Amino acid sequence: MPNDTAGIDPSRPSIARIYDYLLGGTENYAVDREIGDFFLEELPGSVAVPIENRRALIRAVAAMTHDGIRQFIDMGSGLPTADNVHQVAQRHRPDARVVYVDNDPTVLAHGRALLAADERTAVIRADVREPESIHQHPDVARLIDFDQPVGIIFSAVLHHLNDAEQPGELVHWWTDRVPPDSRIYISHFRTGDGDGDGDGDGDGDGDNEQTRIAEQKLQDAFGRGRWRTDEEITALFGDLELLEPGLVNCSLWRPESAPAPNTGTPPHEPTVWERMISCALARKP
Repeated sequence: MPNDTAGIDPSRPSIARIYDYLLGGTENYAVDREIGDFFLEELPGSVAVPIENRRALIRAVAAMTHDGIRQFIDMGSGLPTADNVHQVAQRHRPDARVVYVDNDPTVLAHGRALLAADERTAVIRADVREPESIHQHPDVARLIDFDQPVGIIFSAVLHHLNDAEQPGELVHWWTDRVPPDSRIYISHFRTGDGDGDGDGDGDGDGDNEQTRIAEQKLQDAFGRGRWRTDEEITALFGDLELLEPGLVNCSLWRPESAPAPNTGTPPHEPTVWERMISCALARKP
């Protein structure tokens, strides 16, 4: 039996564990909480970023299942939390199959413990930058039929890749290997340049300073990654067909509740933090 906790270094921060801490989880160390506390104390309200990102992912998985998707690969999945991808998918389609991919040994240990009794779900330790190793993994071969539509999820992962690592080419690699009617979901930290709220009024320009502070903190901690503009995020999808409502802030992506028409109730106005992360769902024609 392999030791799933091998390689865990409690002296080095982990992106997955920081997200876990910001979402109220307990699977983190002091080094992770130090960075998390910076966001909670120095950038109050920033916890909305992981919360809205997670809520949008839940809605996107539900939308994909409603569109007939029954198998998913979740890249850079992070630590298990409430309403994981397999739980959302299987709530709508009990036969749904999910492979979680992460290179953090903490994720592997806790994910395997959670999924030990679920034969339709697996968690593998792999680097999203090495797609061939994921594609050829025995658990992927067991659970994913690449002759049928697949949902590929890049939730809050591509902004941790530098430009030289060609995140757009990574998306294209997977797009080439899934059949028509597959879905690609991306959420991504965005710069304050442009809107991000889909209304074209330019009110995102005031977000620049908060964005720079948050980006610099994670750059200092991990030495990698880059926030991108709306145009750069959209370009990651290549020739895929963006589904409604296109690329918008996560809080505005197919929200569960919206003001009733003709009530005079104004639509939700995203906060500075909600404007920091956007998402979109695309279909392979």
